[in-house]
Amino acid sequence: MLTKKQQLLKRFFDVVMSILLLPFLLLPVILLIIIATLRTKQFGIFMQQRIGKEGKPFSFYKIRSLKGSNHQDINDITMHQTNFGKWLRVSKLDELPQLFNVINGTMSWVGPRPDIPGYADQLKGEDQIILSVKPGITGPATIKYKNEDLLLLQQNDPLIYNDTVIWPDKVAINKLYVKHWRLINDIGYLWKSVFA
Repeated sequence: MLTKKQQLLKRFFDVVMSILLLPFLLLPVILLIIIATLRTKQFGIFMQQRIGKEGKPFSFYKIRSLKGSNHQDINDITMHQTNFGKWLRVSKLDELPQLFNVINGTMSWVGPRPDIPGYADQLKGEDQIILSVKPGITGPATIKYKNEDLLLLQQNDPLIYNDTVIWPDKVAINKLYVKHWRLINDIGYLWKSVFA
């Protein structure tokens, strides 16, 4: 678990990174929202309740990539995805609005990905250490499962595969991330996320 000093350092890094990147990301985010609105016929920002630090729910933002969908069912990806939406998801540009989650303090640049209710909020025992940090835009588990949507689509039962294979592995990876947190590691994960 991160010490108070480590938590302050992590937040300081998040704020500084956000301030530095905001001037460069604001215009692309606005343009993507406009395009997504035109392509999906719905407002281009998708908002959903996710589980954050200490198991508390928060509003999570993405560029809308699916047409007429709630974004929760893996089958929605093939049924409702536009070509623009597919490009957004592959490029991960749909994640850009989470910059505002970082600014408002509900997320960090690096950490465990925030899940829908029914996963992180159900953690027990030492697995709950994951909830001691803010969820992140990227992190070691996110990098390992960067093609998670495609992997799930290859399974006969995506939900069972997620719950019995991917989710337990993510929990193990994220526990190690929290236990061995160092700022230099966060910088490394950001670098890999952008350039890998």
